[in-house]
Amino acid sequence: MSLQPLSELPQKPLKINRALLSVSDKSGLIPLARTLHEQNVELISTGGTAQKIREAGIPVKDVSEITGFEECLDGRVKTLHPRIHGGLLARTSHQPDIDEIQELGIEPIELVVVNLYPFKETIDKPGSTPAIATENIDIGGPTMIRAAAKNFTHVCVLTSPEQYEAFGSELKDKKDISFNLRRDLARRAFNHTAEYDAHIANYFNTLTGEETPSQLNISLPKSQDLRYGENPHQKAAVYGHQNEFIDCFHGKQLSYNNFLDVDAALNLIADFQDSDPTCAIFKHTVPCGIATDDTLATAWRKAFATDTMSPFGGIVTVNRELDIDIAKAIDEIFTEIIIAPSYSPEAKELLTQKKNRRLIRIKKQVNVSGNRQFKSIFGGALSQEADITAIDFDEFKTVTKRKPTQQEKKDLLFAWKVVKHVKSNAIVYARDGQTIGIGTGQTSRVESSEIAIAKAKQEGLKLEGTAIASDAFFPFADGVEAAAEAGATSVIQPGGSIRDEEVIEAANKHNMTMVFTGKRHFRH
Repeated sequence: MSLQPLSELPQKPLKINRALLSVSDKSGLIPLARTLHEQNVELISTGGTAQKIREAGIPVKDVSEITGFEECLDGRVKTLHPRIHGGLLARTSHQPDIDEIQELGIEPIELVVVNLYPFKETIDKPGSTPAIATENIDIGGPTMIRAAAKNFTHVCVLTSPEQYEAFGSELKDKKDISFNLRRDLARRAFNHTAEYDAHIANYFNTLTGEETPSQLNISLPKSQDLRYGENPHQKAAVYGHQNEFIDCFHGKQLSYNNFLDVDAALNLIADFQDSDPTCAIFKHTVPCGIATDDTLATAWRKAFATDTMSPFGGIVTVNRELDIDIAKAIDEIFTEIIIAPSYSPEAKELLTQKKNRRLIRIKKQVNVSGNRQFKSIFGGALSQEADITAIDFDEFKTVTKRKPTQQEKKDLLFAWKVVKHVKSNAIVYARDGQTIGIGTGQTSRVESSEIAIAKAKQEGLKLEGTAIASDAFFPFADGVEAAAEAGATSVIQPGGSIRDEEVIEAANKHNMTMVFTGKRHFRH
């Protein structure tokens, strides 16, 4: 079959003579139907859509009048007929098509108005079953949409009530529909059916228990264009449903880098949602100070003490309502983004005084069970389950002669929660619900430890009695030796090195207690 180049396609305005309307979402239907009727367009419709149009006093024909065949199978079959699809697919600028449909008694349909059964909304409802979900898979709707969109040079297609106003205005002003608008609506139509099919495919992947689906189906609407990407010369946009999770209610639009920072902060604070008041400070997606205490203001001071240089222009997140005390403390330095579940009126009044500061409210936690992560690579993407693991000290194994004290257990658990969010190689020193030193992103685990120690000393923080957490096993005993020399008395790490015995022996030599978790927390 030969295909015409786009430049050779008929690009004339399209006069609308007949329209087929069949919608699940009936908002805006009647004003659109009335506009079409006023423009002398013959209306064809189905089921509940036809009934609603008639109730408004607008003339409409049932599809069955056109097809000569009644709807059947509880409405499953109504528009799947040559008199409908011949009218949609006929190229009315192509004489052989015109001759053929005239011979078959088929009349062209220039407009299709269709939106689909609410499949995604159905499966998101509590109590939804596979039987209910399957009944909400639309067949005739996507078929009509795709037919009309394919034939956009001769047919116009509307798939959302949001499109009705612009379409109606052009029809009333010009008495026809331009080629450019039809092509844009076809683009939206194909994106609409692609998203619809992606939801269905992903639902069945889940239903059949396919842990790593044979086909990756990602269909996300564009949330907004961004000013630029990581750097000003890179164009960028954000896709998805970020507004379900956060509300940036004050300050400038979030940038590409801001979204990355916010994502990192949300993932960490979600792990502390059931903890005592917690404050975390981030810079370039890396935590530079985290602390828990009886109040957020105290937690802020302890988190800030970990690294007093990096927080300038950074991100602060908390797990409680942000009150005036911590607001005053944060306000002492320039903080680009503040993230909290809520804000007291006094805190909001103070923090909104600076226009260039972004304030974000957490609407929904991000680390829900079943989340998958994706990362683009050459030729495709990587996918994995999110690193969501319950932390239960009773499931860990103490491998040294000395068992941890109750205080050491608290420090080890805190450090283990934090190290999960530090980039590999990751080392965290912690004590009394406070990070004392953080080493991140080095090619050597010993170097990460040295950086953590150096930062602690630079800030005047004592390392004696600290717990040290490592995101992966210590490959040699030197890392534990260095921690002991710095003053650490307890270690938490995954274990699993071929030199574990040497590492344990080093810990025993320094009377340290060491716990193996059996799980690694790499973050590349």
